[in-house]
Amino acid sequence: MSGFTAPHCGSLRAADVGNGVELYGWVAHRRDHGGLIFIDLRDRWGAVQVVFNTEVMPEAHRKASELRSEYVVRVKGEVTRRRTGSENPRMPTGEVEVAASELEVISAAKTPPFQIEDDVDADEALRLKYRYLDLRRPRMQQMLELRHKVVKVMHRYMDANEFIEVETPMLLKGTPEGSRDFIVPSRLHPGEFFALPQSPQQLKQLLMVAGIGRYYQIARCLRDEDLRADRVVEITQLDVEMSFCTEEDVFALIEGLWAKVWKELLAVDLPIPFPRIDMQECLLKYGTDKPDLRYDLEIADVTEALRQTESTVLRAPIEEGGVVRAVRFPDGHGLSRRELDELALMAKGAGAKGLAWIPGPLDKRMTEGERAAILSATKAGDGDLVLLVADRRRKAETVMGLLRREIARRRKLIRENEWRPLWVYPMYLFEEDDLGNLTYGHHPFTSPWPEDMDLIDTKPYQVRARAYDCVMNGVEIAGGSIRIHERGLQERVFEVLGLSKERIRSQFGHLLDAFEYGVPPHGGIASGIDRLMMVLAHTDNVRDVVPFPKTQSHQDLMLGAPSQVEPAQLEELHIQVVQPQKGTKTPS
Repeated sequence: MSGFTAPHCGSLRAADVGNGVELYGWVAHRRDHGGLIFIDLRDRWGAVQVVFNTEVMPEAHRKASELRSEYVVRVKGEVTRRRTGSENPRMPTGEVEVAASELEVISAAKTPPFQIEDDVDADEALRLKYRYLDLRRPRMQQMLELRHKVVKVMHRYMDANEFIEVETPMLLKGTPEGSRDFIVPSRLHPGEFFALPQSPQQLKQLLMVAGIGRYYQIARCLRDEDLRADRVVEITQLDVEMSFCTEEDVFALIEGLWAKVWKELLAVDLPIPFPRIDMQECLLKYGTDKPDLRYDLEIADVTEALRQTESTVLRAPIEEGGVVRAVRFPDGHGLSRRELDELALMAKGAGAKGLAWIPGPLDKRMTEGERAAILSATKAGDGDLVLLVADRRRKAETVMGLLRREIARRRKLIRENEWRPLWVYPMYLFEEDDLGNLTYGHHPFTSPWPEDMDLIDTKPYQVRARAYDCVMNGVEIAGGSIRIHERGLQERVFEVLGLSKERIRSQFGHLLDAFEYGVPPHGGIASGIDRLMMVLAHTDNVRDVVPFPKTQSHQDLMLGAPSQVEPAQLEELHIQVVQPQKGTKTPS
């Protein structure tokens, strides 16, 4: 036997047979067969079987009899080939085992609150409380390693394209960028506050004013927003800005990056250039601004076909300026009444007044021509059902997009092994907020299409923006725009959004002043690395791909944060905490 080496547990193969090894790791499983004790020894690189033979090494065997799961140990021994028939093809190390000659218990462990294995059956809250144990699971370690490799590719690619990484500050001035700011009180300036960055947007534009030309950063951003499965309050994004660029330059840059990531990490060749679809067509066909093209269902506009229909539930919304949208449910004739009620409830939950379908009760209110037009528009055949929603355009699109995804899920139409990227471009400059007020579609620094400038006052919702999103399999993985670089135009957009001159000066004076000192045209994009990881790792929960995430109620269960602070700290910061009265709700 040759001298001892210290490889990783998961790296041993048949070529290592006869080598002496020294391994460090955690006891994943222990099996006692009397004279033989087997353990699976695990580290970040994988696991290998170690055998302790009482006849060969009685002292090591005695110590092995006291091992428990998650003990940290050091093992010395020789790599041997497993007996014929006892190989484990599910393990990369399954052809070999280590015949132990020495065992040292480095650290004992309590019984974990859940099994450290990929198919763990434990509540997410428990796993987050013991996240350091959850991260020992092989899949979680693979996620962290994949994330590391993705970021490594990004650094190499951006450097090769002459971008330089510039770190921007974390303590900023609060400005509206789409979500609530996290604010930080200033000790030296009582009553004044910093804001943590929602993004480095204004700073990277100022870097273009500074002549940097090509900037990028793996940026940490914080947004105090209500959480969903694909959102966290602490975001990591690839942030990019470049001068003297057009949309085409940004598209080519990002397509090349994704092609490199997918090729190097998944051995997949993405087709370049990515297809493009404008926002209006996207919302019409797919009912969402981030469509999944791995299934072929398209939503149809049947408004004109039903403008004179006798069906009041369909005609009335049209007369009020609304639309009727329809989508095919393959082989939907066989749906039970309970299943139809579930779909109707889903539509109402998304804001629709109701859901109609043909064949169904509506048939007697429709002419044969109206019915034929609907079947033709939706490409419905024998045995298919057609779902219809009549409402305001935006509401109808949202509801039909939800139903389209549900149909694909129920009928298993999604082609799981496909990668379908696309650009949604152009987008709209303005949209409605939850109260029906005018707000920005992307952010207020996005440039409108010059041809649409005369619509800003009369038809603001029709103003197109030089904004774009990159979507992969129904997930937005990057978004950006060509920016406004003229002071007068930037002020005009702020005014259309209802900002007073005083507020414009207070919140954006630094940017407007900079625009008077020679500003290159510029644009950029940001890609959420957390959401990108969700796509690459095939998970729909962002907390699976973030090392130490918060819960949906913004809590860190492991650290016990947020928490109260000492009164002396509050006094030093000139803060007095007023407890909410009983029965009052904290604003969401």
